[in-house]
Amino acid sequence: MTPVNSPDPVIDANLVVALDALLAEQSVTRAAARLHTSPAAMSRTLARLRRVLQDPLLVRAGQTMVPTPRAQALRDEAAVVVRRLGTLLTPGAGIDPATLRTTFTLQAADLVGATLAPGLLRLVRQEAPEVSLRFRAEELEAGPALRDGRIDLEIGAIDHIAPETRVEELVTLRMTAAVRPGHPLTEGELTPARLAAAEHVSVSRRGRFTGPLDTALAELNLHRRVAAVLPSHVAAMTLAARSDIVCLVPTAAPGTAPSPVTDTATALGLRLLDIPLPLPPVTIGMAWHPRHAADGAHHWLRDAVRRAVREPGSPPTG
Repeated sequence: MTPVNSPDPVIDANLVVALDALLAEQSVTRAAARLHTSPAAMSRTLARLRRVLQDPLLVRAGQTMVPTPRAQALRDEAAVVVRRLGTLLTPGAGIDPATLRTTFTLQAADLVGATLAPGLLRLVRQEAPEVSLRFRAEELEAGPALRDGRIDLEIGAIDHIAPETRVEELVTLRMTAAVRPGHPLTEGELTPARLAAAEHVSVSRRGRFTGPLDTALAELNLHRRVAAVLPSHVAAMTLAARSDIVCLVPTAAPGTAPSPVTDTATALGLRLLDIPLPLPPVTIGMAWHPRHAADGAHHWLRDAVRRAVREPGSPPTG
């Protein structure tokens, strides 16, 4: 009678591998060579298997060893288990995007999402037609969306990450002044004083009226008037396209490849003017949780984002 509180037997996968080798080779020496161990160690393993299974398994018949009926019954099953263990413990193979059937959730600012989506969708149609994309707006406060698995990738100015989060920089941008064609600032030299005298729209999810431009103007004892604060770059650029309001827009830094981040401004017909002040650059990156680091599907998504951010017409990465 088994005691009520007896512990469950410990399963040793190494025993299964050894059993498969012994039953396939029907020789302690050959089984040892197959598993790159010594005959003495394999002989001890056979003795242990005999105790566990309560069967001799292999018995001497002249100069050879032959399997017992129990061993013959176990041979095919042991081989199947070892193959399954091999599959289970083999590093994941590369993913064929054409076979993916999933939805990726990306969190991005509206301007990043609006300019990234066309190129990313083009790659999805070409390479992974059964994949769907769900874009989520940026959260007002930093949240554990990546850690909780509510999003697969965050794209934008990454400034509120958890210590374990993986981050990769995609592109460095500079701020420019976007105005409608025919705006007074398009005529003549754009000076800090003229820029400060114009009406501005500020983009802030938190409703802030000031930013780096105000800090730079204050160094010259200048102050701008912010007529409106909007939470969306696209809404702010639309307002600038229909009025004399100035909107700040990120664009490619000098000496770098053009970036699709400014496509929306171009589509609205806005003129982009260099700001005659030293403003800090804006780095756009992507962040993901380590749980996805080795996942083939997520690896394809990250590579697709890199390609979508690059100059249109660039060849795929290797």
